[in-house]
Amino acid sequence: MTKLDPIVCIKIKEARRQQGLSQSELAAEVGCKQSALSMFEQGDGTKLNDAVVERLAKKFGVDLSMKGTSSSVDEACAAQVAQIRSLPSVVGFCPNPQCPTNHQYRVGARECYRPDRAAADPVGGRFCAMCGEVLEKKCPNCGAAINDGAFCSICGSPYVSA
Repeated sequence: MTKLDPIVCIKIKEARRQQGLSQSELAAEVGCKQSALSMFEQGDGTKLNDAVVERLAKKFGVDLSMKGTSSSVDEACAAQVAQIRSLPSVVGFCPNPQCPTNHQYRVGARECYRPDRAAADPVGGRFCAMCGEVLEKKCPNCGAAINDGAFCSICGSPYVSA
């Protein structure tokens, strides 16, 4: 499915709350993990597959083609969407060396991992899209802004280590 507008995700969350369902109960009912549903409800429309999103929309009567106009949603949803949209979109990398988003290569006898930030974090989220690990948004050694390479340009430490 193409990336959903965060308003759709928030509307589904509000509908779940109104019906008194927990995330765990709803996840079991529609066939997904509670953690994926949680990320989805925070506005990341890429965390659930098409079939699950369609089941959620049907269950709660939410239109998947919403275009994001605040006039079509209540104030609570509009405020949450504004907060999501105001967050800086810093693309992170997955620190898990076994994650498929980290490409292993060798330099002499040393194993190195080059993070694929676009695959791990396609929407500027908090968790890796492939393995669910919490993403790093800064160098884990010195806290500097991350670059596209495998090593920090400030301190020289690897972003991902085995």
